[in-house]
Amino acid sequence: MGAPSRREIGHGMLAERALEPILPSEDNFPYTIRVESTITESNGSSSMASVCGGCLALEDAGVPLKCYIAGIAMGMVLDTKEFGGDGTPLILSDITGSEDASGDMDFKVAGNEDGITAFQMDIKVGGITLAIMKQALQQARDGRKYILAEMLKCSPTPSKSLSKYAPLIHVMKVKPERINLIIGSGGKKVKSIIEETGVEAIDTQDNGIVKITARDLTSLEKSKAIIMSLTMVPTVGDIYRNCEIKSIAPYGAFVEIAPGREGLCHISELSSSWLAKAEDAFKVGDHVDVKLIEMVAVAGMLVPIKMKPDKGLLRRLQLRRREGQ
Repeated sequence: MGAPSRREIGHGMLAERALEPILPSEDNFPYTIRVESTITESNGSSSMASVCGGCLALEDAGVPLKCYIAGIAMGMVLDTKEFGGDGTPLILSDITGSEDASGDMDFKVAGNEDGITAFQMDIKVGGITLAIMKQALQQARDGRKYILAEMLKCSPTPSKSLSKYAPLIHVMKVKPERINLIIGSGGKKVKSIIEETGVEAIDTQDNGIVKITARDLTSLEKSKAIIMSLTMVPTVGDIYRNCEIKSIAPYGAFVEIAPGREGLCHISELSSSWLAKAEDAFKVGDHVDVKLIEMVAVAGMLVPIKMKPDKGLLRRLQLRRREGQ
């Protein structure tokens, strides 16, 4: 064991370049991916073996790959008369160590039957013709198809979830101008969300990207709900469920439809019959379903100012009063 040689580093870069095109985008899979291929002995292409094994390992780990790929090393004997042939160049598939050492070409090709993701060629002659190149590529395609068929026979069932030791990551997009609502003054708001929900981190970007990292789904969903409520845009006509009454005034009740988002339910909207005071219908801490009926612009943002209880709620209130009579 020791530091990797230039040859090993080069082989690793080739395998990485081959696998990279089939990886999911960061939006779909926001994880750092590391594939380690330990070659203890080989009598063929270790880099192409790493491509095949790496593809299967990624699938088994739960990485949603775009497709399967395989790799194969092609060789060539240019002067076949030296070995008793008729002099016609011979293309070799999946060369061994001796064929690599004695042959005139080492041509590694990775991809699937539809295309190539990476290739690398070493030759020991002055050059090769276009016809030889075409033959080598076609033979490599046939070889990849065969290897892919063998890989599918032993390929693991794609994991529907990641390892229990992997952190959960959720990426969401909000309007860039609302990022400050998540961060808060001096970062107080985002720190309070982390402390309240138990997530590991909440990272925000100026373009509106929010990345939540958590150890369990419960804390992740809780922080996600808080952020969505902080950044959501209230819409006239929408109904908001289970909203808390934060305070009561002589002219109505103030209802919180989202953290920091309150609106007034005027006393005239609280009941279908006349009320002397809002406390006759509700008290602080009650939860109601409300419908947003009017908004006003404050400091460039739309703020809910008028709401009314949902009709279903009013009917329930009327029934309760009749039952109590």
